[in-house]
Amino acid sequence: MAHTRISAKLPPHIDPTKAPVAFGERAVPKLSRELVDLDLITRQRALMALCDLVHDPELAYAAVMVGCMPNLKLLLYDDDATVRRKSTEIFYILATHSIGRFAIMEFEAIAPLADLLNDPVDICRRNMHMALEMLSEVPSGAAAIVNNGLVPLLIEKLNSELDEIQELILKTLHYCLLVDTKQALDASGVSVFKSKLFHSSDAIRSLAAQALMNISAPLEGKEKMCEEDVILVLVDLLSDPNPKVRGAAAGALMFATITTQGKYKALEADIIPPLLILVNDPVSKVRLNAIKTITTMSEAPAGRRALLDHLPLFESKAQDPSEAVRKAIRIAIEVITWKP
Repeated sequence: MAHTRISAKLPPHIDPTKAPVAFGERAVPKLSRELVDLDLITRQRALMALCDLVHDPELAYAAVMVGCMPNLKLLLYDDDATVRRKSTEIFYILATHSIGRFAIMEFEAIAPLADLLNDPVDICRRNMHMALEMLSEVPSGAAAIVNNGLVPLLIEKLNSELDEIQELILKTLHYCLLVDTKQALDASGVSVFKSKLFHSSDAIRSLAAQALMNISAPLEGKEKMCEEDVILVLVDLLSDPNPKVRGAAAGALMFATITTQGKYKALEADIIPPLLILVNDPVSKVRLNAIKTITTMSEAPAGRRALLDHLPLFESKAQDPSEAVRKAIRIAIEVITWKP
């Protein structure tokens, strides 16, 4: 005979760490109200549930429209580490959506996020930097980060943060430097980036070289590169075993050697031999940056004399698989063979 048994256990599809989600259009508004509940457990469970929902672009849009952003901004200052962690995670997920990126800017959430730069919990800082990096990938987001004056703070954090977070900072700075370089130059960015060229991580070395390429776009940046003796370090990195590091180093040298001072600093560092090796590098980006650097070096009489003996090497690359490389080779040969 069958008996009725009442179990104290929750059904298997119920997660006790998450708030129950209302049906349909009521789901996000209910969670938005619970975000500011006085009960800590209610706030935590609402954040857990909302974090899952905002992966869906439609629900991310709903979260913005029903007013979750002001509540999420407040939760960034919560005393509970779990609340701050899940709040920053939601900001990161929102930043992966177009609506979320513009909402972060519209509701001025960049400054509250930046207030977590010194948060004692690593995962909170990591989530915050992931959100900033994702935001910086759109020009308006990078401009907003620059306008909030975060570039000097991010550069300063490169001296103390975890390696994983340093990578995120350097990626964010890459996009910010495309918008403006002055803040980074004033914050001794060239010196800090130079120190990262000696890092054991391939990713950090390549990102630091990329940042130096960005910061040396204006004349002041090129002059700083010479003053800080960065060119000598970059020439050494042309022989790095990692292709991303070699390519980024060649790119930075391409900018740094535009000035006469940069050209002769590079010649003093014996730049020609490693560049000639990179002409046959298996990675097309490395070949392209190396050939462009060779072109700038050949604008100096001493560089042209050294490169004239290697014309057969350049002519052999006229049939390179990459169209960009073939074009760069043609320009390089024209400059090397130019006569006054």
